[in-house]
Amino acid sequence: MEILQYILIAVAAIVVVAIVLKLLKFGFKTIIKFVINAAIGIGVIFLLNLIPGVEIPIVWWTGLLSGLFGVPGAVIALIISFFI
Repeated sequence: MEILQYILIAVAAIVVVAIVLKLLKFGFKTIIKFVINAAIGIGVIFLLNLIPGVEIPIVWWTGLLSGLFGVPGAVIALIISFFI
């Protein structure tokens, strides 16, 4: 059930940002690059959660962070999760 929640948060974050980019008149290539970057970042967080001892919470800010920045956002979420 947690994986389904994670997927829904990821898809919602990607869709919201894609809509905002389209409203701001960004091109289709830019939106596709963003979606690919976001999917990779979210996949990295999912894979990091499979490592024992690493637990990145699945909340709105981690989805947004990895959606906006991709892999660097996932690394930032990992670093923040060690302090929380």
